[in-house]
Amino acid sequence: MAKRIQFAAHGGPEVMEYVDFTPVDPGPGEVQIENKAIGINYIDTYVRSGLYPTRSLPSGLGTEAAGVVSKVGPGVEEFNTGDRVVYAQSPQGAYATVHNVPAEKLALLPSAISFEQAAAAFLKGLTVFYLLRQTYEIKPNEIFLFHAAAGGVGRIACQWSKALGAKMIGTVGSAEKAALAKRAGAWETINYREENVPERVAALTHGNKVNVVYDSVGKNTWEASLDCLRRRGLMVSFGNSSGPVTGVNLGILNQKGSLYVTRPSINGYITDAASLKHAADELFSMIASGVIKVDVPDQQKFPLAEVQRAHQAIESRQTNGSLLLIP
Repeated sequence: MAKRIQFAAHGGPEVMEYVDFTPVDPGPGEVQIENKAIGINYIDTYVRSGLYPTRSLPSGLGTEAAGVVSKVGPGVEEFNTGDRVVYAQSPQGAYATVHNVPAEKLALLPSAISFEQAAAAFLKGLTVFYLLRQTYEIKPNEIFLFHAAAGGVGRIACQWSKALGAKMIGTVGSAEKAALAKRAGAWETINYREENVPERVAALTHGNKVNVVYDSVGKNTWEASLDCLRRRGLMVSFGNSSGPVTGVNLGILNQKGSLYVTRPSINGYITDAASLKHAADELFSMIASGVIKVDVPDQQKFPLAEVQRAHQAIESRQTNGSLLLIP
């Protein structure tokens, strides 16, 4: 018997239940993982709430964790029982003590990286990889804007941009978060509660604005983000923490300077085992070398049974960096 989190109706954190279940053996092409640390991502709240509908209910939740291979299904040759692994983009159900995952979603975990580091950084790090290296390739000395710079993705983006020699302007909601972002590597920060973001961006760039804005906030920052872009700039909208952007009049892109907009996701960039290995190798080298530091404070680690409290914490936007569930 194993334990997992499931929900039978969409809603707030209270819909999640901690239940017993009997794991089935991994099928062809699958590997069974005994999870040691489970990553909590903001997208999990979208699935739970119904913003991103699930195919059927009741449903498991979560797509990212690190652990040890306990069983290998038919046809799997690249992984063995006992291997240390990390995964993201799995079928829903990673919030569990045991989870069956397609082998193509797994990466071998170097011994220099702990299970907690891996679960805290894998999906977020892969996200930063495709954003800064593929959606728009950030150049040395380039100034760009990244919203929510003190969050889990944002903290990794601060460090990665510094390693690239770029100048990241990060938006934050408090002086404490500004200090965290600056320590992580942000060139400058903007407290959106106290400052006008487009005006501050214009001042920092001597009126030139920026070529690209990365925005995971959504509804509340949509137009302000567009106002930070120079002519023919690119708006990268990759999240909805304040709600989805809806009812967009495409004419606004013309009015604000023939702008481009993209709504990417990791599934559009990391599409097979080869592309996952390429991205994972770059991320792991950054973590193992200390260029990207992944530290999760004890107050942001929650027992699996306390998942409701963990979701309340992440949705309060009072946390800094990554949150984990520990089976």
